[in-house]
Parts: sequence; C-alpha cells; structure tokens
Amino acid sequence: MELIQITPAVWQLPFPVGHVHLVRLPDGYTLIDTGVPGSAPAILDALDRLGGRPRDVRQIVVTHSHLDHMGSAADLVAATGARVLAGALDAPFIRGTAPEPEPVFTAPERTLHEQISAGFADANMPPVKHVPVDVELHDGDSLDGWAEPVRVLHVPGHTPGGIALHLPSSGVLFPGDIVATAEGRAILGPFNVDRKEAIASFRRLAALEVETVCVPHGLPLVKDGGTALRSAAPEDDWV
Repeated sequence: MELIQITPAVWQLPFPVGHVHLVRLPDGYTLIDTGVPGSAPAILDALDRLGGRPRDVRQIVVTHSHLDHMGSAADLVAATGARVLAGALDAPFIRGTAPEPEPVFTAPERTLHEQISAGFADANMPPVKHVPVDVELHDGDSLDGWAEPVRVLHVPGHTPGGIALHLPSSGVLFPGDIVATAEGRAILGPFNVDRKEAIASFRRLAALEVETVCVPHGLPLVKDGGTALRSAAPEDDWV
C-alpha cells in the first residue's frame, strides 16, 4: 500500500475502510487507529518503510471503538509492546467488558453499512480481538512524547467516547469519524449513535484553527482544512 505523506511527521496508510495514520515522534512513532482485524502486517510494513521497527511504536491511539479503528490493536500491541490510549467512555467497548451501542442509521447509511458488511464477509475478515486500554483519555488531556503539544478533544456522537487530536502549533487535526471527506469537501461521518450529538461535535471541530485534517475515511484536507469544515453542512449529510 502506498504511504501518503501529509506533513513532515504524519503519514496516512490508506485502507479500503478505515485509514491508519503514523506519526513520527522525537523517539519513535505513534499509530492513530489500527484498521480492521488483519491489518497489522500492512501497518508494520509501512513502519518499516519509514525506517521504524516494531519496538519504536510508543503509543497506539484508538479514536473510537469501531472495528475498523481498533480491529488490529491487539495484534499491534503483541508486536510492538506499545501502550493503547482511547477515550474513557469507549474504553469498555475496546476492552470487551461492555456491549458497544448500535448506530442509528438513516436510510442511505443503512444501505452503505450493508455494502461494507458484505465486503467484510466476502474478505473473510478475522474476528475482532479486544485489547486492554492502558490510558483512558478525557477532554482537555494532552499526550506525552510528541514534538509539539497535542490536545485531546472528547467528540461524542459517532460513539459515546470518541476523541479527536488537535495540534494547535501546526494546525493538524485528527478528527476520528466525526469528519470524513468526499469529492474534496468535508462531510459528517456516517453510522452515528447520536446524530445530533455528532453534528455538535463536528461544529466544535470546525471552530478550531486548523490547516490539515487527517480523516480516517476519504482523502486528507491538506490546505485550509478549517475553512472546509466551516463551509460544510453536516446537518444535510446522509439524509
């Protein structure tokens, strides 16, 4: 798979469903999300192409509990020994100690979800392995070990405990599934447990000073990302 360099320290590893981002730290790497189950070999290969080794992965940040984001976390922990960080309210779903709430689909979302689920079945995707969460993140927390400040934002709606990461100095945003892109524009991510709450989280992210938006679904917004977020109409998406 082709690695897409987004900034001098951030790469996107695109997957058919659920991209993974690799971030270079002063002394290693952070992985943001882990793809569906079975994605670990491709992620470790991407790390190798960047000159990293499995033991160089310091953190695995899971933006939320859906299987295309936490699906390979257990395999990557086994390979790297990295700590897993996730939003506090999603941590029980990632650990497997509580049932994950179901999304409330609009009609277009249901059709898309059925197509994606059929693709997973055709691909014989391995079962999900739950994984311990070492650090539960809350709104306003910061992450250690990065080359610049990283602010954690609680952005509920897609899941109860979804998080985004904002790097104010460089204007980089990792929004989780609150934001996707399509045809060069920012849209609300589908499959939300609370659509109204997800739209409010989208609007919160749109109020940030942002240049680059590293979305898990779609192409990254590499210029004027904040303008794209503020120009979006999430209320009109997926209806």
